[in-house]
Amino acid sequence: MSVGPVQIILILVVIVLLFGRGKISELMGDVAKGIKSFKKGMADDAEEVTEEASKTIDHSAEDVAEAAAKSETEAKS
Repeated sequence: MSVGPVQIILILVVIVLLFGRGKISELMGDVAKGIKSFKKGMADDAEEVTEEASKTIDHSAEDVAEAAAKSETEAKS
């Protein structure tokens, strides 16, 4: 049993009669707002991940050498 174009049209007509055109367009507007909100939330999460990655500590070779020399002098004392 397959759903043909006549059955789809009949279902759409029943939905429009039950809910009215205004309610359906309002519902679609709410769905669109939800999608936009979801996309904005995903973009905000991506920005947070980028910010956290940029906050990582950068250890250059000079800093590591200084820290090693300092710990050696403290160990000798």
